[in-house]
Formats: sequence, structure tokens, C-alpha cells
Amino acid sequence: MGFEPDGESKAEDKKGREFFQSEVWKEKRVKAPRPDLGTWREPARDLRIYKHTDVLVIGGGPAGTAAAVAAARSGADVTLLERYNHLGGLSTGGLVIWIDRMTDWDGKTVIAGIANDLLERLPKDAVAGPPREKWGSRDPAEVAHWSIRTAAFHGVVTHSPTIDPEWLKWESMRILAEHKVHLMLHSWAAAPIVEGTTMKGVVFESKEGRQAIFAKCVVDCTGDGDLYAFAGHPYESNIVESDINHSMNVSWTFGGVNMEAWLAFRASPAYNDFMARGRAAVTLFEKPFVSWRNDVALFMGPRKSGVSCLDVEDLTYVEYESRRLMVAHLAFYRAHAPGFAGAFLMLSAPQMGARHSRRLASLKRVTREQWDAGLVHADEIGVSPSPSLKFPSISIPYGALVPQRLDGILAAGRHIGCDPNSHSFLREIPQCWVTGQAAGTAAALAAGQGIAPRAVNPAELQQALLKQGVHLRPARAARAAA
Repeated sequence: MGFEPDGESKAEDKKGREFFQSEVWKEKRVKAPRPDLGTWREPARDLRIYKHTDVLVIGGGPAGTAAAVAAARSGADVTLLERYNHLGGLSTGGLVIWIDRMTDWDGKTVIAGIANDLLERLPKDAVAGPPREKWGSRDPAEVAHWSIRTAAFHGVVTHSPTIDPEWLKWESMRILAEHKVHLMLHSWAAAPIVEGTTMKGVVFESKEGRQAIFAKCVVDCTGDGDLYAFAGHPYESNIVESDINHSMNVSWTFGGVNMEAWLAFRASPAYNDFMARGRAAVTLFEKPFVSWRNDVALFMGPRKSGVSCLDVEDLTYVEYESRRLMVAHLAFYRAHAPGFAGAFLMLSAPQMGARHSRRLASLKRVTREQWDAGLVHADEIGVSPSPSLKFPSISIPYGALVPQRLDGILAAGRHIGCDPNSHSFLREIPQCWVTGQAAGTAAALAAGQGIAPRAVNPAELQQALLKQGVHLRPARAARAAA
């Protein structure tokens, strides 16, 4: 149906460097080139200045939410622009409700700070996953139980909760309100305001028309690096073909299911035959994931490569194809899958599941060679779990958030400076919380001191992050606190 499978990424994962190993479907559709219809000169006009603020955060996904809270905790006046009607980004509107690993391979928490603050605010019935005492367990029975519930990998039980997206939307809004962040929903940053080599604010669009906001420091949490790209700053976009981190899809949920019945079937020998029949009938066929409750199933694919989340034609095409496949999955699962006889269409994600587009040309980058060396950056602002037990936890430097040549702006989220392999996990929800918290804290320091973000003292930033509960390495934490 327009796609062909790229195959399993296991073939290129001999060193455990690819975070996910899953089927990706390559686009075969031939797109006609867009005709050259000439140009139209937009008349110049004076725009109303909506406000002045210390820190302006663009994008209210995990990175943007964390950035806004962190900046406000650091004493800044903060404004956050979000184009949708909710916060949380892909963790809510994208139905990426499986929050990936927040612990290392020994079960120790490395994703902390605002990430923990948000999850701890959720009601108990809005979170599913192994209890704390199970984190790091290598007991075969525990691993077998949790591996099919997206919370055990490489023989280790991890802290990888699945959450109710509506509760995370609300708690994300509530925590911003508590910190007196000026939240502006239904507002889309359209263009950066740049003077020389310094970003001074943005032009944004809303139902009120086109207006401007000026800021002492801007944090680009668009997910695609829109602001630094539109300002003409360089970026990278190369990919690893076999990894899923460059693919796109719309996730969806089915209600009225019995996931325990499905999981029992999935552990049986009949499961492989079922999947083969599904591929023959539907072509692009996916297995369901658990959600925060037994009667809701989550589908996070099929993943399509060869399409771009920066291309409006591709975005429209993937939206249509994903929903066509959602309906096809419903028919097949109702007819053939244990636990799905009474399934119904519950929700297709209002946000496209885009994983990759641009990565910042930054002062420093996270690279896979650093995994081998176990490098701990002197300007470490966060720690990520590594892709496998072969590597220690991975250090995220402040320099990965700082543009090489553009001042007045920091980047946080899936478009920070890194190579394609490192992007495969740095794009995940927990890592976005980490880089967002660091960027927001640094932006507040820069705004408060009247300096460029690149001039922020890393030790001062680390000390501020430690006070907010962020996990840094013991040696680095001791140095920052001294």
C-alpha cells in the first residue's frame, strides 16, 4: 500500500547502538514536484507588540513544559507559546503515553527533577508500571512479565511508566499556573526576530492575527528547531536508515479490549502465526502496547520512513494513511485477536508522531563515540540511560543546547546537538524533560545576568539544577555544590 519494509534494525545493532529494534516501512510513493507558480510580495506592516518577557519558551511539549517551570523556579518572568490546546506534546497529544526508561541498568533513577515532579502528581490509577522495588530486577519471571508490558529491556526491569494522557495534560497546565507562567495556547511562532546575531523574540500568529513578543532569552522547544532554522542557523538532518527515529505515524487507542487476555495470547506459540496473518491481510501491521488501564490498547505504528514532518504534503498523507490503517487494524483484531472482540475506535492522536527533522549545529554534540569512552562532560546538565548494558549512562552537555553562532536562544528537546545514533534516545520524552529543565534554568540565568546563553557558567548552572533535583554524576555534583 505504498510502502515496503526496511527490515529489522537488528542487522545493524551488533554493538547495541540502536535504541529501538522495530519494523519500519519505507515510502515508495512518487511525489510530483511542486510547480513554480512565482512569488507574491507580502506588504510591510507594523505589528503590535504583545508583551516583553524574560524567558520565552516556544512549544509546550515535555521540553517546553520543563523549560518554563525551571525558568520560573529560577526567578524569571516566563511566557510559553503552544500551538495546540494542551501541553505535553507527543507525550499527550501524540499518545506516546509509554514514558521510556528513567532508570539505568541497575535500577537507579537518572531521569529526575521536573520529570519526577510531573509523574508524582498523577493519580495512582493514571500510571501503570513496575513498583519501585522491581526496578533493576533481573529475575527471569519478573522480566518476562514486564517485557510485554514495555517495562523490561535486555533482561532488566526498568522504570518505564505508561500514563493517562489527559491527566498529564492537566498536571502540566496546573504546574505552570502554580509557577505563574504566562501560558498562551492556540499560538504559533511564525518567525524569529533577530538583530545581528542575536534573537530578540518572535512573531507569532493566533486568532488575534500577527503580533510580536520580545524576550531576553528564547528557548526553542518546537521539536523541529524551527526558530534557529528560520533564523538561518545551520543544522544537521542525516539519519540511520534502519533506526525508527526518523519515521512518522499517527498513534491511536482502541477501547473495550481485555489486554490481559491479549498478553496471555501474545506469550503463546500462536502469536507469531497471528502476526504473519495480520501482515498478509493488512500489510503494514502492528502489535498493541499496554496502556494505563486494562481496557485500552495503544498502537504506536505502523512507522513510515521516507516522509518528512517538514513537508505539508507528507504530513497530510501520513495522517490519512495512519487512520486508514487504524480502521483496518480494528477489523482484523476484532475478528482474530483474543481480547479484542468488543474493541472500538477510541482516539487517534491529534498530534503527528514525528521523531526527527533537524538537529542543532551546537557548541558540543552527543556522539556514539562518547558512549564507548563513557565520557562525562564537564558541563553535564543531565544523564540519559544508555541503549544497552554495554554502555554506561550517557552524559548530556550544556553545549548541546547552545547554537554555534546565534545568541539569545537555547534549544531543548529532540532537536539538540547530537549524531543520528544518539538522537534515537535523546528524542524520548524523559530526555526532553531533562534538556528542557536545563535550558529553562540556563535561560533564566542568562536573562537575570544580562548575558548571552553561551556565557552562562556551567558550574553555576549545575548547582541550580542540583537544587531542582536533577541527577548529575557524583563527581560533577560534588564539584558544582562546592
